[in-house]
Parts: sequence; structure tokens; C-alpha cells
Amino acid sequence: MSGRNCPSCGASIAVNAAECKYCGESLPVSQAPAPAPAPGPQYYQVPPNFQQPHAQYPPVPRYVATKSKVAAGLLGIFLGGLGIHKFYLGKTWMGILYLVFCWTYIPAIIGFIEGIVYLASSDIKFHSKYGKRIN
Repeated sequence: MSGRNCPSCGASIAVNAAECKYCGESLPVSQAPAPAPAPGPQYYQVPPNFQQPHAQYPPVPRYVATKSKVAAGLLGIFLGGLGIHKFYLGKTWMGILYLVFCWTYIPAIIGFIEGIVYLASSDIKFHSKYGKRIN
């Protein structure tokens, strides 16, 4: 139980004792040193005058709607077997291919599915694929 002595009677007392148990003298409680922080990742402190450089991101491409998503979807559903929706979207060779094989009804099935896909796709996705890029 050693650590320090009472200033009045000189008895050995505990380090964190508030008063002497022999003479009753009140003692100033000494602060125990703060425990050392646990070892962990060391972080670099940024100086106060440091300015973060602006990040240079490439510009986001923007598109102008040159074709209607609804028109392309309806043409694909109703006239997809003849490839009219492909001609409308500027895919001339695909439209000719649909027209050549229209007698097999396979282009009609594919055109119907493409019409639904056109109508279900988001405006951004449709215009990024079939629109005109402006920047």
C-alpha cells in the first residue's frame, strides 16, 4: 500500500486516498496519468493552409432526343415484322434484314419484344443509344 505518505502524520497511504485513515487529514487526490492510447493506425494531419486540388473529371456526355421512344416502341410492336422501327431509328441494314425475312415471322416476334424493351427502357438509356450527342 505504499505510494505516498500523509503530510500530517507521515503514515503510508494509498495513492488514490482522499483522506488519511490514521489521522483523518484530507489529502489532495493526485491525478493518475492518462493511459496511453492503444496502438492503431497513424493518420497524417493535413496542414491548415493545404488546399485540395479540384478533381478533373471528364464531362458527362449529354444527348439530344432525336427519336421518340414511344414511337419506336409502337412501331416495333405493330410493324416490327417489316422492320419499320429499325428504319425509324436509323438502322437501315437491320431494317432491310427484317424486311427480307418477314415471311418467317421471326422478325415479327423480335420486333414485338424490341418494342416492349424500347417502351420499358429509361429515357436516358434510350437517348444515349439513339439520340445525338452534343458534347
